[in-house]
Amino acid sequence: MSKTPFLLFCFSFLFTTSLIGQTISSQLIDAKTQKGIPYATVQYGEYQGVITNEEGRFSFVVDDTTTLLDSIYVSSMGYAKKGFALEQLQDSVLALQPKAIELSGVYLFDKELTVEEILEKMKERLPQNLNNEPVKQRFFLRKSELGNIQKVDFGFEKSSIKELNKALMDSLAASIPRNAHHYTETLGDLYLNDGKYKLDIIKAADLYDKKEIASMEDLGAKMEDIFTKNIKPDSYLKIKSGIFSQKVQVDSILADMEEEQAEAVQDELEKDSINGLLDGQRYVFRELLKELYYKEDTKLDVIDKTRRYDFKLVGYADIADKGVYVIDFWPDRSSADFKGRLYINIEDFAVMRMDFENVQRLRNFKLLGITYREVLYKGTMRFAQLPNKRYELQFMDLSFGQYFAVDRPLKVVEKNKNVKGRRKQNELLLNIDFRMGNTNKWELVVFSNSLIGAPEYEEFTEDKTVEATYMPTYNPEFWQGYTIMEPNQAIREFTVEEAK
Repeated sequence: MSKTPFLLFCFSFLFTTSLIGQTISSQLIDAKTQKGIPYATVQYGEYQGVITNEEGRFSFVVDDTTTLLDSIYVSSMGYAKKGFALEQLQDSVLALQPKAIELSGVYLFDKELTVEEILEKMKERLPQNLNNEPVKQRFFLRKSELGNIQKVDFGFEKSSIKELNKALMDSLAASIPRNAHHYTETLGDLYLNDGKYKLDIIKAADLYDKKEIASMEDLGAKMEDIFTKNIKPDSYLKIKSGIFSQKVQVDSILADMEEEQAEAVQDELEKDSINGLLDGQRYVFRELLKELYYKEDTKLDVIDKTRRYDFKLVGYADIADKGVYVIDFWPDRSSADFKGRLYINIEDFAVMRMDFENVQRLRNFKLLGITYREVLYKGTMRFAQLPNKRYELQFMDLSFGQYFAVDRPLKVVEKNKNVKGRRKQNELLLNIDFRMGNTNKWELVVFSNSLIGAPEYEEFTEDKTVEATYMPTYNPEFWQGYTIMEPNQAIREFTVEEAK
């Protein structure tokens, strides 16, 4: 017997053994362009895998609970699927060859279906294809908030309160941060059961500049202090903005609440005293999951209102070793909002992937100097088949961009009915010009889907005490030993500048 194969086997075994308990890291690139391949699938277990970040980077943890496949398979739409040995992945760069979508002659059918027939079967099969059994999902969720204030001008014109002068208003405007970056990363388990869900947060990180929050809090505190010192306790404020006018009792804003009111508020708070992180993440999941293409309230009306769109079968491809129809869609009418691509399973007509982006503003509101626009809604959804042959969300990338502006006068007048003579006590007149853009980006990766029984769901109790770890500078050691989606360059380089 030749010794060479045996030695190679021993070397491979020892090398693989040494990787157990370690984090495997690599980057996936296009073999021709040498650029990273974003959001590619890396499958290392039968129902386990990770997604590359927007730069093609990925990592996962191998421990004694991991049941590895014979090879680690990496795949992405438009590229040839390829398998790698575990030892090939550590701190390496992996190249995939581009592969065109097949247009014909690859799949055999009993009957060729038109694109209309494919879509009709897809909608008919929705109840059978969507999972309705309790499931436990190990997830990683990253939210990136990118804010840009383009203009802040309070337009000071007049004030009878000495402290509320032009210099102060200009100072307050200058103190508002123009660019804000806030990243939240959460690892945990999501328990789903018939539209209800519970969260088990394992670990979370919060990256932002506390000085930005403090500056806004200081602004509010400073304004409140000035009004408290200069306005009589029994006065009220009359606020005029354009044709609108509103009376506001000063005591209800600035003074302490009456004892009875305070007790009522305290009782309400005690009824629902949940942790801020858990509450915030539950809200995020509620908002994200209602945007799935088959939900009633989703902005994505492509499936619900197919008559508003044109569809074209552009070819065939493979996703998770399953053949899929590749169907492009775009607006047929001016009322339709999206263009994109659907990937529908040839055998069971399940939607396995959906890419989309808006072609026009989703909302465009402008009235009396107030402007609000929803300018960006773009992303992808991918779904994985469970052992029960039904489908659950595997990955979601969603970017939502907004624009908000106010360009109108603001007049605040203090009046007091108990003062003899002229009731107008103090006055502040501004012409506000405020413009800002904001983009929120969510990246949700489901590493594994495990079917569970209804009792396991009901018996699970959420931990309301878990808190996120604040980071003024990104710490790569924080997630050591955990499988996550790798951070992009902006997050890796995030750091709060020290005050000069």
